[in-house]
Amino acid sequence: MTERDDGKMGIWMTSALVVGGIIGAGIFMLPVSLAPLGQNALIAWPISGVGILCIAFALAQMSRLGGDGIQANIEREFGPTVAFLVAWSFWFSNWVAAASVAIGASAALSFIGAPFNSTQSVVPLAILCVVILTVVNAMGVRAAGGLSILTVAIKVLPLLAVIWLFAERGAGATRFEPLAPMPITFANLAAATALTFYTLTGFENATAPVGKVRDAERTLPRAIFRGTIFVVLLYMLAGTAILLLLPAGTIVSSPAPYADVLVSRWGIVAASLAALAIAISAFGCLNGLILGTGELTYSLALRGDLPASLAKTRGAGTPVNAQILVAVLTILLLLANSSKATASLFTFIILLSAAGILPLYGVGALAAWRASPTPGARIVCAVALLFVLFAAYGVGLEANLWGLVLLAAGLMIRLAMHRLNSRAGSIPLEAAIPAATPGSSA
Repeated sequence: MTERDDGKMGIWMTSALVVGGIIGAGIFMLPVSLAPLGQNALIAWPISGVGILCIAFALAQMSRLGGDGIQANIEREFGPTVAFLVAWSFWFSNWVAAASVAIGASAALSFIGAPFNSTQSVVPLAILCVVILTVVNAMGVRAAGGLSILTVAIKVLPLLAVIWLFAERGAGATRFEPLAPMPITFANLAAATALTFYTLTGFENATAPVGKVRDAERTLPRAIFRGTIFVVLLYMLAGTAILLLLPAGTIVSSPAPYADVLVSRWGIVAASLAALAIAISAFGCLNGLILGTGELTYSLALRGDLPASLAKTRGAGTPVNAQILVAVLTILLLLANSSKATASLFTFIILLSAAGILPLYGVGALAAWRASPTPGARIVCAVALLFVLFAAYGVGLEANLWGLVLLAAGLMIRLAMHRLNSRAGSIPLEAAIPAATPGSSA
């Protein structure tokens, strides 16, 4: 994973960005929300796996158009307003996701013991994680990037451990735990699909960096698709295993179900180490989200879509004001929902984040369909669009309505910013944006 003198990311680093962007706290906390859905959860995994691979294929096709960012690629097909809405939804989905990842990190720490194991400590610990990582990001992209790289290898260890225990029980005489007695219905299946779908998001962050990927037309498609395939297979195995290794009631009430699985086989020390690895995984993912969302905020500000103060940088081009805004929004979301239990808080936030990422996936798939020259590629893009519609149904009315409210707010903010810039005699957009606008996490 080396860099040449051009300072750009190659195939290995970009692939690590894809895998690291997907694997965070979502998969480790997901059983809490999935367990009550019983068999619907097992069916949802292959549905989400196929759907997300089709979406990854579509965004990979879009990346062949150039390495100047997903917003620029969509703008070529649908114009600046649609491209802004996609970037805006991408932006708010990221900082909402940061809240869920922060909850996952603090919940995993609660397994280790006092003073982390109080239910009242989940939100304060999550806020502390956000503050610490905002400070790290303010030190510069190298500090944040270095921390992110250190956490990548740790992410897969708890997942592989649970898969090993699943295979071990399957080969022995001990029966698997029964699933929750929830009937298989379209609504239940859609809800389970929305939840599993969310944990597979994050690969899209590789499309955000502008001018920072070497040979982007080849590197990005390969990294996005191969990295997503790896995580889909890993998640399908681990996600199924956890539901069959613990009773449904135990999973629902557990702050760290993966660690609970390891207790019975390897003892409290191994489980505590796994819980620490899960917390580190979530911590690393949160670091990438804060880095990426801060850079995306900075990019929107450069275009005049957000206040100009958010485009100010310090040191080696670090957008500290943008990072602080992201941290404040994430903390406010955590505080606004602090009265909810961990499970319901996590479920609400991940559904809102999923609703926010759907415009990127839907418009990206449609743009890829228009740009694809072959019937086979268009069929895959069409399947991706159908899956996005199904996922939107599964996300639910509340999260989708909040998503629409946030999109409307984005349009109003953009209109106000452009009017203010026009009255102030700001320079044209094309002249304001440098050739390689900083993008998301790298």
